[in-house]
Amino acid sequence: MAIDSNSPSFVSQLCFGSILEEQILPYPKMKEAEQETFKNIRSSIEQLLRPHEKDFREWDAKGEMPASFIEELKQFGLFSLLIPESHGGMGLSTTAYSRTLQELARWDGSVAVTVGAHSSIGLRGLLLFGTDEQKARFCPKLATGEMIACFCLTEPGAGSDAASIKTHAVRDGDDWVLNGNKLWITNGGIAQFFTVFAKTGGPGERGSVTAFIVTSDMAGVTTGPHEDKMGLRASNTTTVMFDNVRVPAANVLGEVGKGFKVAMKILNSGRTGLGGGSVGVMKKMLTLATKQAKDRVQFGKPIAEYGLIKQKLGTMVVDCYVTEAAVNLVNHLIDSGHEDYAVEAAITKVFASEAMWRTIDEALQVAGGNGFMREFPYERALRDARINRIFEGTNDILRLFISLTSMNEVGSQLKELASSLKGIFDNPIKGFGVISDYARRRAGLASNLIKRENAVFTKLHPAVQPQQQVFEALTRDLATAVDQVLRKHGKNIIGKQFASRRLADMMIDLFVLAATLSRVSTAVSEKGAASVTRELEILEVFTGQVKRRFQANFAQINENDDELVKSLANHALDLDGYTWDNV
Repeated sequence: MAIDSNSPSFVSQLCFGSILEEQILPYPKMKEAEQETFKNIRSSIEQLLRPHEKDFREWDAKGEMPASFIEELKQFGLFSLLIPESHGGMGLSTTAYSRTLQELARWDGSVAVTVGAHSSIGLRGLLLFGTDEQKARFCPKLATGEMIACFCLTEPGAGSDAASIKTHAVRDGDDWVLNGNKLWITNGGIAQFFTVFAKTGGPGERGSVTAFIVTSDMAGVTTGPHEDKMGLRASNTTTVMFDNVRVPAANVLGEVGKGFKVAMKILNSGRTGLGGGSVGVMKKMLTLATKQAKDRVQFGKPIAEYGLIKQKLGTMVVDCYVTEAAVNLVNHLIDSGHEDYAVEAAITKVFASEAMWRTIDEALQVAGGNGFMREFPYERALRDARINRIFEGTNDILRLFISLTSMNEVGSQLKELASSLKGIFDNPIKGFGVISDYARRRAGLASNLIKRENAVFTKLHPAVQPQQQVFEALTRDLATAVDQVLRKHGKNIIGKQFASRRLADMMIDLFVLAATLSRVSTAVSEKGAASVTRELEILEVFTGQVKRRFQANFAQINENDDELVKSLANHALDLDGYTWDNV
């Protein structure tokens, strides 16, 4: 399907009660030529990683991946996935790359994050913002793995608040002199190519960040010891220090002072790789859990025959299918040249990381006591998965980003309408039209009288009509909710995190449901309803889940216990914890 690169975000338009179905229908497929390439990649990955299946647990315990194995990754071309063919890489699309990370994650999280940190964020800035000269200089070495890349943004005092970084660079002739420390850098100790963000403004300025390409052979670049982590233990994570490092001006990535834009673009582009890895883990957990359920006999029959086990497995299937639907759809938006996908990418990161956590937790529960033992893969998968809700943007911060970014356009347009009322009595006839338009737009949002022709699908298969109707109704409710929140809080919405989170959860659910509707509808159109019975069941179950969660969030917009919860939090903060005791 062709997508207008300048069309607005799908989710932002849901906030107006409009469904941009051309962005999501029909559901996308990987191109045939790339399917063949991917099949070869998948086969190669299995040949490489299957012999090491027992090693992964040992490397996790030691907290280190041997250099000989890193060399194998290089020889198999796993550091070349996104590098253009003209520079010696595979030149994979976002879709094929995400699918490749899915395969890696099925085998081992540390392997997936080593490859992913290199391609998803480490060298992504070079591909997005690098000059032709910079690409020609670095891409061939990055493709072979002669250079491994890492992304250096986080600092001891600057995590989610990236604008508060202390690392700084000062221009000195033809060079920039770089000083500072970066924290928790994946691949830091094995990298030769660092995408580094430093302040280049005056003292006390929060903005004016610039991105630099730094290489390990520059004097003053050092790394700390490998961090002792809860999960992904075999992947390399270190501090990186820069002590009067002279960086040539030719190594500035993008524009001077525009580094924050570079960082956000990198993270937005890289989040679908994390989503792909999450899907891979979920598929593996389903394979393990179904086998365990069939093999383990309790009270005279396999536990697979018990209702509560079936409930776990069925829910895991739903989570995996809908996550894959959303991740693949966003991959396609990016591959199609769509520019405004940051919110949708953030949604896939949040939903995928949390669905993966639930899936692993339930798989471990199905395994019972075995799930708690280190000789089985469940506990390692759980430890490895936990960081996904933290790195590349914490899910808490991303929820605020999703809601505030999506609401911004609504707020801007309503503000525009309000400002247009000025001077209306200078021209009563024209003024009457402006007032009428403003009143209609406000009333449309506030009383759920949004044009129904905007809040509808026209191209979905009739087999999914019941779920389509639910989606359309919830879309109108979302627009009403956004208007109510903006009316209530206005510009103060920035500090109303409880309200923002509710709206974000509503938006997340609606986008994932839209992706699932598209996937199932397209499958029915291509194969017939009789051939996709189970997919229709997944859609029905997930639609019910979304409807219940959405209605609960909607009901709490005006009636909630937010202030009571904050009061209790303040009490704990004042007294450093819990103060009641039975003794």
